[in-house]
Amino acid sequence: MKRVAAVVLVALAVAGCGEKKERVNPSTGHAQSLTLMLDWLPNADHVGIYQALAEGDFARAALNVNVQAPGNPALPLELLAAGKVDVAISYEPEVLLARNQGLPLVSVAAIVQEPLTSLVSVGSAHIRSPADLRGKKVGDAGIPYQHAYLETILAHAHVPSSSVTEINVGTDLLPAMLSGRVAATLGAYWNYEAIQLAMDRKRPHVIRMNEVGVPNYDELVVVVRKGTLVDHADEIRRFVQALARGYQSARRDPQAAVTNLVGATTGLDPKLQLASVQATLPAFFPPGPGQPWGWQDPAQWTAYGEWMLREHLISNPNAAIAASTNELLAGQGI
Repeated sequence: MKRVAAVVLVALAVAGCGEKKERVNPSTGHAQSLTLMLDWLPNADHVGIYQALAEGDFARAALNVNVQAPGNPALPLELLAAGKVDVAISYEPEVLLARNQGLPLVSVAAIVQEPLTSLVSVGSAHIRSPADLRGKKVGDAGIPYQHAYLETILAHAHVPSSSVTEINVGTDLLPAMLSGRVAATLGAYWNYEAIQLAMDRKRPHVIRMNEVGVPNYDELVVVVRKGTLVDHADEIRRFVQALARGYQSARRDPQAAVTNLVGATTGLDPKLQLASVQATLPAFFPPGPGQPWGWQDPAQWTAYGEWMLREHLISNPNAAIAASTNELLAGQGI
């Protein structure tokens, strides 16, 4: 079995990169422009970004941040690798897949520090554990690692995969379930779709990935090119730490932060966004005492990378080596 080396903190081979002496709140000087591409359309997961914009955290860090939403979720890392954007929001699995293809990308902070992807069913399906999936149809979005999640969950529960029918429903996760086409969906988020179902009185039941055999991972991360860490470490450090202040502010006053999120975008239901933010607040911050916002657990990245290797989702063990760094977080650095 291929193994991933235990060390995943990036060893930046440039003197001064990520050092604490870098100024994170410059008081003078021209603001630097920085383009940030979201992972998808603006939503509660991004509340700290819009809070940092509204409260001037980026401006005080001498940054002019331009937020963009992608046309589809496959674009952010592609555009980042091509140098079309400076920073992208993505997912730990996607970062490792991109690195497996040779793209020189590094995660510099975790926004959501645990999986949001879940196995969701509604009341009438009576699915309370993976064992209840036997003989059932499960819908997903056709993403390879979601298939691997299902296989891992079934193996962990000693349920033969042949007894479960997996159906690619694309983006119709909720419609496929509510119509009875599938008994459960794998891919809905416990902090969003499940909350929406509860608000609609559909009595959802949620099974979280990391509670049924899938290794823990960071759902949402901040990604840059490796070269950016060499040439613009100070700028990215200031961005990450300003972003941290945005999420800390959202924790202090979720309602105000949601108001700023909704006011800066269109088509968002304030009630749903507030419920989602409140549910997600613990996942926005690391569980360990003394760990700064954005902390990424090196052992967790290693374990998840090893799982991806075992499941043949990636083939290069180096994909997970130096895939993440905490060097730019508050109080960190050489």
